Amino acid sequence: MTTVSTAAGGGDSVSRLQVDGVIAQEPPTRKVIFADNLEALAAIPDECVDLIYIDPPFNTGRPQSRKGIRAIRDETHGDRVGFQGNRYRSIQTSSIQYPDQFDDYLAFLEPRFREAKRALNPAGSFFLHVDYREVHYCKILLDQIWGRESFINEIIWAYDYGGRPKSRWPAKHDNILWYAKDPRDYTFNYHAIDRIPYMAPGLVGPEKAARGKTPTDVWWNTIVPTNSAEKTGYPTQKPLAVIERIIRAHSNPGDLVLDFFAGSGATGEAAAKHGRSFVLIDNNPESIRIIAKRLAPYGVQFEGCNAILQDTNLNQPLLSPIQDPDDDTTN
Repeated sequence: MTTVSTAAGGGDSVSRLQVDGVIAQEPPTRKVIFADNLEALAAIPDECVDLIYIDPPFNTGRPQSRKGIRAIRDETHGDRVGFQGNRYRSIQTSSIQYPDQFDDYLAFLEPRFREAKRALNPAGSFFLHVDYREVHYCKILLDQIWGRESFINEIIWAYDYGGRPKSRWPAKHDNILWYAKDPRDYTFNYHAIDRIPYMAPGLVGPEKAARGKTPTDVWWNTIVPTNSAEKTGYPTQKPLAVIERIIRAHSNPGDLVLDFFAGSGATGEAAAKHGRSFVLIDNNPESIRIIAKRLAPYGVQFEGCNAILQDTNLNQPLLSPIQDPDDDTTN
């Protein structure tokens, strides 16, 4: 019996098994696990994962929360003004929250980083998404675990949204650290990278301007817009476009992608859209409910989630029509 890896432009992964000359398709792995991620990671076999992306809590010192709001036309008691000057009254429909404060953040992350390295295959990559508060400390820890030579890039995701303090420069970026398990041999699909417009297209000629350019290590991308169809209502949800860029460039169709701080399930959707398998892990019941709705079209297998999902209507929309514009989904 041999395993045959085949490429696909999108949709389902096409891992196949060949037995005595007969080729049969294997369905993609699409699994969501409700568990403490350290325990779940310990059950993952060595070197079986092709790409890891995680977006853990940022240790901001405050709870991360988001409210769902439904607006009803009410000219008398309306608390906001909408289309054509009409007044609307806000009704809170949902609230999602998780704690984001750790007595020893690095002690929390270290055993999870070590399990991630064990599970990653030799050509695999690990991406850690954090912010300015902890990125310096995390890099020192990751250098110790992976080796400084395995550090390839720091990617800056820059956005322009939310409040602007007047006592310092507004912090409008996150940091994404990329480590390759083998810095001499890793997956990097240059030609799969999406292209972006030139800032001065008139200086490069029409052919180059039409083709666009590859991004640098600074990625300008808006946060998930308030009224976007992509919005799930999960606090600190990250844009699908950012994760899709990582998955296209750093994995191949049929590869297995792991996210053990699954949150809104964006990694799973990005993986499924581009023909990758995935395993998502989270210990927040609200996260599991959102992921179940978001990934319902993809035929997901759930583990440890029965009690959470037994009363969940997967056909119900993720969000109410109008969301609170004062909420910021970044950390």
